[in-house]
Amino acid sequence: MCSPINERKTGPVDIKTLFDLSGKVAVVTGSTKGIGRAIAEAFAQAGAKVVISSRKEDKCNEVASAINDAGGCSIAVPCNISHKQQLQALVEATLEEWGQIDVLVCNAAVNPYYGPLADIPEDAYDKIMDTNVKSNLWLCNMVIPQMAERKDGAVIIVSSISGLKGNDRLGAYALSKAADMQLARNLAVEWGHANIRVNCIAPGLVRTDFARALWEDPEANAQALASYPIGRLGEPEDIAGAALFLAAPAGSFVTGHTLVVDGGNTIASGRYT
Repeated sequence: MCSPINERKTGPVDIKTLFDLSGKVAVVTGSTKGIGRAIAEAFAQAGAKVVISSRKEDKCNEVASAINDAGGCSIAVPCNISHKQQLQALVEATLEEWGQIDVLVCNAAVNPYYGPLADIPEDAYDKIMDTNVKSNLWLCNMVIPQMAERKDGAVIIVSSISGLKGNDRLGAYALSKAADMQLARNLAVEWGHANIRVNCIAPGLVRTDFARALWEDPEANAQALASYPIGRLGEPEDIAGAALFLAAPAGSFVTGHTLVVDGGNTIASGRYT
């Protein structure tokens, strides 16, 4: 029979520290709304100092202020991840303010084209691959070396279940997200000796502005729901919890992994109603 709660002794695992980010500095791209904002807010609640970053300065300031007003610690550094100089400025501003970056979340992404690969314009293909893959590599190469100096760091790339499946309308986007999974695996191998963990999260359909066209239309929403065994679409907070696990001590032995957070969509063998 279990002893009363007030008489129990703790074991070797300190549950209070498993998801504690106190003293850590986290940079989250695309963090003014949706999944990125939910991740940034979760990290701040876990004790991290958080850098809010997206293209629009006013939105960055708004989110950073909201986190600070709620008792967290945050600064705003606008950045268009498509521009290498702006990525470098993001890193330098963070290091100047707080001296280090412990957690990097590559969340910002684009998808300017919806349709078959046979018809995709070259400029749209280049934009998708440059923004969703090359920019992530640039940013990782800028951030990881200073993590390696301290022998500690976590990188999280927000991918998608589209990178695990064929898609007749999101082929180029899916291609970029599959590449992100491989990027995480490669960087995990290259930097594992320095205790750097690099992982992906592959969300299913999440109710964000980015995916609004896929869930706001009643017919499309019904079709989507029919393919999710759990019976609902994802919310940004569902992805934030997974990111916190990968960033915190709880995920300290996980690297090179793609964590699928999709309500069962990729394992479903049929339609659910």
